[in-house]
Amino acid sequence: MKKTILLTLSLFSFSLIQAQQERPITTAVPFLTVAADARAAGMADIGVATSADAFSQQWNPAKYAFALYKQGASASYTPYLTGLANDISLGQITYYNKISDRSAFAGSIRYFGFGDIELRKTGDPEEQFATVAPNEFAIDGSYSLKLSEKFSMAVGARFIHSNLKVATDNTDATAASTFAIDVAGFYQSEEIAYNSFNGRWRAGFNLQNLGPKISYDNDEISSNFIPANLKLGGGFDFILDDYNKLGVNLELNKLLVPTPKVGYNNGSYSGKDMNGDGTVDETDYDLAYNDYRKTGWVSGLFKSLGDAPDGFKEELKEVMYSVGAEYSYQDAFAMRLGYHHENISKSGLRYFSLGAGFKYTSVKVDVSYLFSASKIPNPLENTLRFSLTFNFGDKYEEY
Repeated sequence: MKKTILLTLSLFSFSLIQAQQERPITTAVPFLTVAADARAAGMADIGVATSADAFSQQWNPAKYAFALYKQGASASYTPYLTGLANDISLGQITYYNKISDRSAFAGSIRYFGFGDIELRKTGDPEEQFATVAPNEFAIDGSYSLKLSEKFSMAVGARFIHSNLKVATDNTDATAASTFAIDVAGFYQSEEIAYNSFNGRWRAGFNLQNLGPKISYDNDEISSNFIPANLKLGGGFDFILDDYNKLGVNLELNKLLVPTPKVGYNNGSYSGKDMNGDGTVDETDYDLAYNDYRKTGWVSGLFKSLGDAPDGFKEELKEVMYSVGAEYSYQDAFAMRLGYHHENISKSGLRYFSLGAGFKYTSVKVDVSYLFSASKIPNPLENTLRFSLTFNFGDKYEEY
């Protein structure tokens, strides 16, 4: 369908915090943080320490070294902002191959399409100017290696392309691009016998999207941070018998992006007196904004760990967490649920999720559904996500 250019602005409204919120951290290319696969989405976007699957590329590529099949491929489709349009979506395809029992490589392509957007001239809203189709995509690859029987690490590289700029009489429509790297680790214990069940521990981390800022105008002020983040997670599998297994997981996530020093709160600006005139007003906001924009991506990574204006208390508010559970029967059927929480002063996104999975021979189908638990609109609210996974080749034994 066709939409006016105003819809483009609304696509990112979920990350622009309303007056009740204080210092949100916003980034460019936020599509990189959206869960593409329905399995992780069914557990409220958890994946850094869950068992290996074809979609591990987004969450923790180190898990591929523990994959049970020689090869795997996956495809997913996620409708986006379905309350506003029917042609905005995120799609992803992934492939991995275990070179040996100890190592694997993987690659994926992620594409976010905004649909067709109809532009109109300001002077004559009835005159159609042009129709554009903005889009963003990322292409990445990774290599994982077991350093021991229980621990693996991986490195990944990612090329990011963002084609959102709209041509006008004075500007061109040159797309922006950048690159990023990931460094990840994964631990999986052997199966441990307890009194009435067996169990398995898992843990993982992923330093994700570490790379230069992205700019559409090739200048320092207009550049934007990409969503560099640190994921930490852990989980435990209750192996009840040969058929039934219940996995519980906890995941923490923090953006490695500096905290803006000045925010907009209840109709007034808050922050430092930047120009030394004894008052804090819009001029100080502009100065602080420009100073923030000039921060380099490397220094921004380190600043993000302790730069919150309200100290450690605010740093804790920047940590997002998710809890999730997955019950599976004979690895042929699965039920999932989860909860995701973000502090109201940062984004306020809170939601519950449900999911299910069905496996037939080498094909697995997963679906998930999201329920918002806050007053902040969620772009994926009341949306069904679908993903397909294909496993083929030799199967490895899980020790």
